[in-house]
Amino acid sequence: MGILAHPEEMTVSEATQRGVAGLVAEAERGTDVVVTRHRRPVAAVVAYQRLEELSQAAEDLRDFALVLARQAVDSGNRTSLDAVLQAYGHTRDSLADMPDE
Repeated sequence: MGILAHPEEMTVSEATQRGVAGLVAEAERGTDVVVTRHRRPVAAVVAYQRLEELSQAAEDLRDFALVLARQAVDSGNRTSLDAVLQAYGHTRDSLADMPDE
């Protein structure tokens, strides 16, 4: 199954005949529409709710990929904040004394 579940395909000419209102009605009924030009997909019309679902799925996949990447390279060693601050010549107090920009 692709991102769009059983989309209806139509040419640009067919989409023009159906009009924006017709394409929107299809999307509201849950039908994904793929518009083609010279047999190549050039646009898709989907319900806004479906677009939000796809966007959330993409965000979840990015988060999952980040977790997997971090897990793959994690040595288990940890460095405390104080050790990092010391390496850069700071302390928690010296950071607190810095002016806000």
